[in-house]
Amino acid sequence: MPDPYLTDSDLSDGQAATPITLVKTSDFDAWLASQSTAQQQWIQSSKFAATAGQHCWLLSSSGAPESVVAGWDGETSLATLGGLPFKLAEGCYSLNHPADELQLLGWGLGCYQFSRYKDQEHTPAQLVLPIDADSNRLDNFVRAISLVRDLINTPTADMLPSHLADEAAQVADTQGAECRIVVGADLLAEGYGAIHAVGRASEDAPRLIDITWGEADHPLIIAIGKGVCFDSGGLDIKSATGMRNMKKDMGGAATALGLAQLIMSESLPVRLRLLIPAVENAIAGNAYRPGDVLNTYNGLTVEVDNTDAEGRLVLCDALALATEAQPELMIDFATLTGSARSAVGPEIAAMFSNDDALADGIHQAGVAIDDPVWRMPLHEGYRHMLDSKVADTVNSASSPYAGAITAALFLAKFVDDVPWVHFDIMGYNTRTRPGRPEGGEAMGLRAVFRYLERRYRS
Repeated sequence: MPDPYLTDSDLSDGQAATPITLVKTSDFDAWLASQSTAQQQWIQSSKFAATAGQHCWLLSSSGAPESVVAGWDGETSLATLGGLPFKLAEGCYSLNHPADELQLLGWGLGCYQFSRYKDQEHTPAQLVLPIDADSNRLDNFVRAISLVRDLINTPTADMLPSHLADEAAQVADTQGAECRIVVGADLLAEGYGAIHAVGRASEDAPRLIDITWGEADHPLIIAIGKGVCFDSGGLDIKSATGMRNMKKDMGGAATALGLAQLIMSESLPVRLRLLIPAVENAIAGNAYRPGDVLNTYNGLTVEVDNTDAEGRLVLCDALALATEAQPELMIDFATLTGSARSAVGPEIAAMFSNDDALADGIHQAGVAIDDPVWRMPLHEGYRHMLDSKVADTVNSASSPYAGAITAALFLAKFVDDVPWVHFDIMGYNTRTRPGRPEGGEAMGLRAVFRYLERRYRS
């Protein structure tokens, strides 16, 4: 992807950027009245009314396109500028008024295209940043979120557990972090029985990616991501429709890796640990079965009620390992349940937490940075749905009710009293919106980073 941003020094001698003016919808009549009669006629013939998403070229006295005016609803969001890069002709543009970081970020995220297998049909327009903008910071955000999107959008043939591990190792190497990867039978030797069971039927061996970064005396935070690179459903096989987009079932791992990259590139003063259990939930003669009892890292035994509830199984080993380190806080991301999508839809990250202040802080951060999250209840009254007659717990409640809550309650069994947030995300935009193209998406990443920055940078 071409760099979405330029600075004045990037312009060649004599090169000028086309100016863009934002006009609030509520100010449109007054703004229109301030234009010349010829300009008013042109604007009206173009049916421009300054509604969000609209834009119009303004003409010079000679009738040549001279500048752009764009409609704005007055809200500060990714959508302010996020729809312009592909609506405008190729070239460089500048804003003739102040813009905040979120609006500028919207431009960068609106430039995203997934082009690994197909040439780009259109090069997005570039924005000359205001002189007071932090170009390095904007680049760090765009790169982190583009990484997440690329990983989710890549089909499984090129994003198996080994590929995901390679991507994580590359991020670690670039940021000067340590990376350890436990593969195949070594998972059993180290006690990760659930991760091994879910991934053992794949020709690409399961693995646990473990990255550490930062000063040892800084506060320890641990991010965890569900890395199910493809989910067939296992022996409880999914339908063809249900399986079609399961390349995105490692969206939690992609989001956790993108968050880690952003934390490291922004030098947040924390001790970071990233855990990604990476598996393919495949079908073969050695696949784990409904009714099997699995041994997990913290010693709890789990009866498998449904092999399609595999995400919580790979997460439970990673959560238990993370809890053992007693971090200040622990955050996991997972494309875990359809129930969460039914509850909040595909554009909001469902959030569960055992810490009220932590949950409220992330929610408020999400509001501030246009990354919506919504807290769901860890309702203790539903724990009975996870009772097993032969093991400590089942992995999936047989009831059709409260699926996202019972999944979160299952994970909570492996957390103890560590402050913890669990995100049950779609990880995918089902439609294109300004700054949010259809395809893989880093849901909850910016909300969590903003919370961490407020908590630790200050």
